[in-house]
Amino acid sequence: MTTEKKPSEIWPELPWNEWEPTASTLHMWTQIVGKTRLALTPMQNHWWNVPLYLSARGLTTSAMFYKGELLDIEFDFVSHDLHFRLSSGAHVSVPLRPQSVADFYKEFQNCLEVLGVSVEIHPVPVEIPNPIPFAEDRTHASYEAEYAHRFWRILSLTDRLFKIFSSRFLGKISPVHFFWGSFDLAVTRFSGRAAPPRAGADLITREAYSHEVISAGFWPGNGGFGAPAFYCYAAPSPAGLDKEAVRPRAAYFDAKLGEFLLKYDDARAEAAPEEALLEFLQSTYEAGASLAKWDRKALERDPATDPALHKPRGR
Repeated sequence: MTTEKKPSEIWPELPWNEWEPTASTLHMWTQIVGKTRLALTPMQNHWWNVPLYLSARGLTTSAMFYKGELLDIEFDFVSHDLHFRLSSGAHVSVPLRPQSVADFYKEFQNCLEVLGVSVEIHPVPVEIPNPIPFAEDRTHASYEAEYAHRFWRILSLTDRLFKIFSSRFLGKISPVHFFWGSFDLAVTRFSGRAAPPRAGADLITREAYSHEVISAGFWPGNGGFGAPAFYCYAAPSPAGLDKEAVRPRAAYFDAKLGEFLLKYDDARAEAAPEEALLEFLQSTYEAGASLAKWDRKALERDPATDPALHKPRGR
């Protein structure tokens, strides 16, 4: 007889103080793979050619064109391997295990060479303080398979809910994607209006925030407050956003970060974590969109009348 799992068992524990060494190492490894995707794909709006995507076993680059072939690279957090596959049928896999970023980078380059693939990337990580060039980084060298697997399980559950949330919106919306620079899973809605230029913004920031957005995501612990959390922010941020009441009760506005947070452990402790997360996504979006005077009637589906939101599951 099968016993139904409790919500807290479906959503696994991910204590940052225990999984941080693995997370910090994976952050560097995903940057190496992600920079390869950046090098092999054409520029898309808001840098949408940059991220990795959830797969049935981990995170993938998806298919990238290379000299008449297609290449994909996938972190497999089930068997704990890194897969390199060409559409010609050629493939190489290496195990994910404790090793330094420098050794991973060398092994990564060797695998591409075996497949006849040559890619030049900027060999230094981004979006972190005091970056160490990949070839010199022997500081980050941890890989605990159990925590890597839990991380992927949480991403898979979150990816599904982000897509359900996305289905309610008719306007421009990003895919659900994993940004290896900031090491978070995110989805972004757009009002359709251009945003005021940001003073002193670099090229990357100018492109990312060229239009008004409300973005939600999941940090697995690296967001700056030492715990995994879901977040939501508006850019530009409308006046009064910090005073808005959002749901569930555990959600709050972090003045230092300038965004709403729902800590993962608080969501996991809810009787229905999925409903709590969807409530967080919806209420924070509504707070930002209303204050920023988005044309919500034109941008949103009406759940009471739109049949697209009432299709049977699995169809």
